[in-house]
Amino acid sequence: MSRRAALGAGVAGVAASTLPLFNVHAQGTAGTLRCAFWDHWVPTGNGALRQLCGQWGEANRVNVQLDFINTTGNQLQLTAAAQAQSRSGHDIISLSPWDVGGYADRLEPVDDVMGRLAAKYGPANPVAEYLSKHNGAWRGVPATSGTQNKPACVRFDLLQEHAGIDIRAMWPAENRAGPGAENWTWATFLTAAEACHKAGFPFGLPMGQFTDAVDWVGAMFAGFGARVTDERGNPTVRGNDKLRTAIDYGVRLSRFLPNDVWAWDDASNNRALISGRSALIFNPPSAWAVAKRDAPQVAEKCWTVPMPAGPEGRFIAYLPWTSGIWAFGRNKTAAKGLLEFLSERNSAEVITTTSNGYDIPPFATMNDFPVWNTEGPPVGTVFNYPAKPHHNARPSIAFAPAPAELAAQMYIQALNTKVIARVAQGGDSIDAAMGWLDREITNMRRG
Repeated sequence: MSRRAALGAGVAGVAASTLPLFNVHAQGTAGTLRCAFWDHWVPTGNGALRQLCGQWGEANRVNVQLDFINTTGNQLQLTAAAQAQSRSGHDIISLSPWDVGGYADRLEPVDDVMGRLAAKYGPANPVAEYLSKHNGAWRGVPATSGTQNKPACVRFDLLQEHAGIDIRAMWPAENRAGPGAENWTWATFLTAAEACHKAGFPFGLPMGQFTDAVDWVGAMFAGFGARVTDERGNPTVRGNDKLRTAIDYGVRLSRFLPNDVWAWDDASNNRALISGRSALIFNPPSAWAVAKRDAPQVAEKCWTVPMPAGPEGRFIAYLPWTSGIWAFGRNKTAAKGLLEFLSERNSAEVITTTSNGYDIPPFATMNDFPVWNTEGPPVGTVFNYPAKPHHNARPSIAFAPAPAELAAQMYIQALNTKVIARVAQGGDSIDAAMGWLDREITNMRRG
């Protein structure tokens, strides 16, 4: 059976096994349901949603209309802003991580949907809950499509040759950690970065103001226990020795990165890996997938592993999308039924398989789909992309646990990479940089 035929059979299986359940939860859902979904970078990703939504719509007598809006030039974000202001538009809309909090008072609560899903699959990812739950209520359903982890994608040959680390032995494509996995720490990482830099294959880690930079630095800070605020948003910068240590680490690591990483955008690390110039990046499998197409000699030497562990544990950068239902929507009952269906295990597996394993479901009990075992070359290269129990890794997003509105401002302004840059590039002392950070956060709170 071809891959396309297998996926088609999977969609048909979803329709046969789970669709009747939603006649119970979505009674009276006739009419039209208008959805604006994120335009997936994997071409077949949109096709999976089209098929699933079509199957569900036919079974529930709903005319499901889909628009796929890309994020180039913030088109999707601008669409959400315009609809929130005019109180008209789609019924369902994809929301980027921080937008749920910004529109919380205009989004329909979905506690009923999340309660049923949690009863079946366990609790949702805590980062997804942090971003989607406001004032005690779920204001969106965490999505599978587009949601990503950002672990390490390693050129295992280069790391072995120049740093003496057999990363595949540490993290095999099996549900276990290998010999030496306990040594995969930020301290080991720094030594390996120096060795690969000297060999001419520096790690491709962006340090600017784009998402990839903010995400990996945020996970590194979490590993050192370096919070910049408490849960209420009060700055915790002054006298924070853990934060001082994390900043110092970032400065030292930056010396072994390419000189221009301070100006890199979110495509730069992908290009560094695909070109063969870099031994490691933090990224979902998108860079590897492009290398498989354009530079197969690079792709066949890549292996995905968890992020290193710090003194406070191992964290992984996690960036989720959320599907929100506008409170002013015309068909909210149908919207809930569709989003619940798309969150079911069978539907999530179709979405993830179609995207070649890129999409991460919001429930840890779904991190065992076969696609991560079979993708290659080399086979097993993305096995460790979803968080596995033996990774002992916690999902993270930069600037949590600050209130979402404040965290969003700090994230957009990239305060974590900027504070490192003030020392590494601007010549500030760590004390001076921390003073600057404290003032920035204070000003944001006043604003």
